[in-house]
Amino acid sequence: MAQEHIVIRGAREHNLKNIDVEIPRDKLVVITGLSGSGKSSLAFDTIYAEGQRRYVESLSSYARMFLGQMSKPDLDSIDGLSPAVSIDQKTTSKNPRSTVGTVTEIYDYLRLLFARTGIPHCPECGREIRSSTTDQVTDEIIAIGNGRKALVLAPMVIGRKGEFTKLFADLRREGFARVRVDGEVLRLDDEDIKLDKKYKHTIEVVADRVVIKDEATTRISEAVEVATRLAEGRVNVLVFDDGAETLHSFSLALACPEHGHSMDELQPRDFSFNAPYGACPECLGIGSRDEVDPSLVIPDPSLSLNQGVVAPFTTGNYYPQVLKAVSNHLGYDADTPWEDMSRKAQDAMLFGIPNEKVRVDYVTVDGRETYWYIDWEGICAAVMNRYHEASSDRQREKLSAYFSNIPCGTCKGKRLRPEILAVTVNGKNIHEVCEMSALESLSFFESLTFSGAEEQIAAPIVKEIRARLRFLVDVGLDYLTLERATATLSGGEAQRIRLATQIGAGLMGVLYILDEPSIGLHQRDNERLIATLERLRDLGNTVIVVEHDEETIRRADYVIDIGPGAGESGGYVVAKGPPSERMKQDSITSD
Repeated sequence: MAQEHIVIRGAREHNLKNIDVEIPRDKLVVITGLSGSGKSSLAFDTIYAEGQRRYVESLSSYARMFLGQMSKPDLDSIDGLSPAVSIDQKTTSKNPRSTVGTVTEIYDYLRLLFARTGIPHCPECGREIRSSTTDQVTDEIIAIGNGRKALVLAPMVIGRKGEFTKLFADLRREGFARVRVDGEVLRLDDEDIKLDKKYKHTIEVVADRVVIKDEATTRISEAVEVATRLAEGRVNVLVFDDGAETLHSFSLALACPEHGHSMDELQPRDFSFNAPYGACPECLGIGSRDEVDPSLVIPDPSLSLNQGVVAPFTTGNYYPQVLKAVSNHLGYDADTPWEDMSRKAQDAMLFGIPNEKVRVDYVTVDGRETYWYIDWEGICAAVMNRYHEASSDRQREKLSAYFSNIPCGTCKGKRLRPEILAVTVNGKNIHEVCEMSALESLSFFESLTFSGAEEQIAAPIVKEIRARLRFLVDVGLDYLTLERATATLSGGEAQRIRLATQIGAGLMGVLYILDEPSIGLHQRDNERLIATLERLRDLGNTVIVVEHDEETIRRADYVIDIGPGAGESGGYVVAKGPPSERMKQDSITSD
């Protein structure tokens, strides 16, 4: 018969005074009391720590090697424990790639939905991209490289790990002579091609070597047919032009007839800003980058160069003299206040003077006079270069004060490639969906309809998205957007996100321990939060909540009051039982 209580004997962790306590299982239990009375010592440092320690001890010695040995809490015994999950307020990732969408897994379902039902458009003209024919692709190849030599390639493997020995053997048997592996053309017949299986590789079969011209149309068309047969509708053309190589990609599946933008069959990974297939190539999917900020470099425009207007270069021998030389070149002396210089001159000082040499008359440290001519790159570039070339962390930290985090100029903070942002579901791209609040997003997905075969594909995906969005709304996070970085969340928000994720997991028989989940929550949302905790309990879990909130205490099945005071004066169980009984007992919380 299953044990009905978690029985703790002789708990002495931190300020706990050798207490004995029985906690009913499969109930909503609130541990309350003054701050510092020992609530967290009982909940987290005793119950959770012992639950985790026993779980780790049950694993193999190999697994324990990575998890580390956990120390036993100071207590005599504890019985009736379940696997324990702690949902505290310090668990958010500071990784700039982590968002509300990724931690709740909603973004994973969005990627799947867009890959399977999204409609691609040309990022330039916005028209829907439709499939091409072999003749259309051949015409485009002739238009691109007329008169030049080229390789027609079939991309068989794109960014996958492995040795691919069987693939090479099959290609030899089929009569192919060459392959292009990770950008290098190799012969199949006389080279023993060995690839490192630990790294990702790109393998393209050379379907034909051609000179692109109108007379070769038939040959190019045949090569395109061979390549698209091998590579499921895809073909690459490597054009050679005076030693330079340009790779052009085509697809029989999806291409814009006007601008030539072609796309392979969409995959969920294409919509991930954490994978190179979908991430913006400029910011690599972070959406922002650190740039030298002119307003930080010139904090007080009323000063002149002689008064130290350029904050990073007020000391030293080199840059003060170079800056004066640039100022003289632009027609201003070193005593002219920055704000009195023309906008054009300010920009030249900050961002450089292209196609002009600036004479620098220079006095060395030992008093020798010399001069030379320089290409002026600008103050901002000089600060950036000094930052990258800094020999110490202290110097780098000092220069970092002149940087600001700004949205990426290419993707405008949207993290993804333009062609991926041009794929829509019901008229919205994946970033526009992530910009909505959880409540707006839920409304969008509840009104979303599909027809025919798409309905069968989309229905189960949309069902999961709706359920997870509803969990976010239920724990009072209806205002959060899916693109919000987890590093910007408060402790209470982060905890409620994890709570929503746990409800979505639908586990039974788990011991959940929460640390003041109502913190920072408006009173009108408290009812929804408590209903969520009750729902977690009704699934068949024990929910222990460290809490001060009166409404949560009144709705609990069982309450344990730790006190009577804080610190040394705390550590005792001063009252326990169902809320109605416990209120009659003498304690500060009851009063």
